Amino acid sequence: MSNMEQDRWSRVKGRLRSSVGEDVYSSWFARMDLESVHDESVHLSVPTRFLKSWIQTHYSDKVLSCWQAELPEVNRVDLTVRSPVRCATPAKEVPAPVESRRDEQRPSAERSNGATPVSANHDALGGSPLDPRLTFASFVVGRSNTLAHAAAKQVAEGRRGDPVMFNPLYIHSGVGLGKTHLLQAVTWAGNAGTERKVLYLTAEKFMYGFVAALKTQTSLAFKEALRGIDVLVIDDLQFLQGKTTQAEFCHTLNALIDAGRQVVVAADRPPADLESLDERVRSRLAGGLVVEMAPLGEDLRLGILRSRVVAARTHHASFDVPQPVLEYLARTITHNGRDLEGAINRLLAHSKLNNQPVTLEMAEHEVRDLIRPSEPKRIKIEDIQRIVARQYNVSRSDLLSSRRTANVVRPRQVAMYLAKTLTLRSLPEIGRRFGGRDHTTVLHAVRKIEGLVSKDTTLSDEVESLKRQLQE
Repeated sequence: MSNMEQDRWSRVKGRLRSSVGEDVYSSWFARMDLESVHDESVHLSVPTRFLKSWIQTHYSDKVLSCWQAELPEVNRVDLTVRSPVRCATPAKEVPAPVESRRDEQRPSAERSNGATPVSANHDALGGSPLDPRLTFASFVVGRSNTLAHAAAKQVAEGRRGDPVMFNPLYIHSGVGLGKTHLLQAVTWAGNAGTERKVLYLTAEKFMYGFVAALKTQTSLAFKEALRGIDVLVIDDLQFLQGKTTQAEFCHTLNALIDAGRQVVVAADRPPADLESLDERVRSRLAGGLVVEMAPLGEDLRLGILRSRVVAARTHHASFDVPQPVLEYLARTITHNGRDLEGAINRLLAHSKLNNQPVTLEMAEHEVRDLIRPSEPKRIKIEDIQRIVARQYNVSRSDLLSSRRTANVVRPRQVAMYLAKTLTLRSLPEIGRRFGGRDHTTVLHAVRKIEGLVSKDTTLSDEVESLKRQLQE
């Protein structure tokens, strides 16, 4: 581009900024570039299809008029989506540190896996950043995640027009157990072909996009762009906040499912436990396939450690971790997979920087802060209702019913008391889970049992017995 064209483009951008205002310009025009000017047409580019669609729908005339103010002979503005040229693992998009020439150092088979075009296509859809390491090939399967892995792979291998077997697919687990790995693997595999468009978004990115569209009065274009996706993948749904944003997510969810498109969602708890979400959203999510990824077993932890050592040898061929050290790490680091990866990174750094082989003594010293006490079992309200009903010889439906006979009221109050003391659920949520009762009813039950436990030895023993059963 010549200096004259650059100056002209700067003046056009200045006119646009003055015309639409700084906020709108920064949100939607700041990343628009001039590609060329030929006779009566101007060729501009933007990084995403969403931006292209939005500008063409709402501001094409304004962009053209700004150009005509500089070049009266211009009568057409062409807008395209540019394909970013980047290495497969740009440092700014990958949380873990990488070498600057990583693509050159990787084996040719890995370089040819199409990561760059897939990443570029996904970026063009406006998706959240993808980590090239998080694929099905690098996912270690064990008893705790077999069903989630099989369901995710089924989604990734589907084709446009195929009947959707389970929709939405909802995966939940604690932190660091592989939810994000599976969701990004679905995105990488789904976008590897040319048939379908798979979009991976964190809940935060979804909220940001929708709020920005509302501010600039472009929510219609935002909705149309999302609903044109073949597979929508949403991560960390527990962070979705705001009634308006949740309502839009619900509408998008319904529109995609009703149109036969696939939706995959991950969160840190089951749909019923997402108290901040509207009941309609929770109900829709629970209507699909809900899969829990359980804590990692020792065999699976050992498999993950071995896979991380193999990955580390890609760049450090001499790196080795003896089998007794791997077994020690698998036995003692039980919290999540990220701690396991952190342990391998520490051993690698210590071994390379100090030029020493990895030993059991070194491992015990380096990972001592990763060895945490076992977390207490997470107790669910459904478990409390089931065990209390069994203890008092009533049915769970009795506890949820409106019956007020003595043989039902006391067990119901005990169950509400245990729900308040053994879970993090709020009073309104507990009330909803006990037949839609008001939070004041739950508060009365909790205070009633608290008072009786301090006086009635028999009831106190019963409550303690129930607690032990629930925590086993």
